Amino acid sequence: MKYWIFKSEPGVFSWNDLLVSENQTTYWDGVRNYQARNFLRDEVNIGDLVFFYHSNSEPLAIIGFCKVVKAGYPDFTALDPKSEHFDPASSTENPRWYMVDIKAEHEFKSPVTLEILKQSPGLEELRLLQKGNRLSIIPVTKQEAGIIQKLGR
Repeated sequence: MKYWIFKSEPGVFSWNDLLVSENQTTYWDGVRNYQARNFLRDEVNIGDLVFFYHSNSEPLAIIGFCKVVKAGYPDFTALDPKSEHFDPASSTENPRWYMVDIKAEHEFKSPVTLEILKQSPGLEELRLLQKGNRLSIIPVTKQEAGIIQKLGR
């Protein structure tokens, strides 16, 4: 099992949106960064744990965690001219973008804010906290995942 942080702006798709999705499950679409795409295509697998992070919000925080229920597959929104994620360079034969499906597992009692993460021993190397790291899909070590889960309880 691997561990990840998936970032989403609550105004676009929030934890609450996930909770009201059918079976509390959704596809994670719209990733348009090649490194994040490679994670989705090549490394994120069924059973992986995903921390759901609200970005561009107040507060910036991990709200809860999910499980990956479907491994990487082509992002069909890239093929839809009506989608805000449309990419004319992507095709069925040569998909440029990928997505996975996630299912809500557990909402934290209190959001684990960015400030709490910054102050927590053992998270000094957490990639989310590194300068210049703006990826929407971020790997997390097993040790870091354990600390984050404890902070959320």
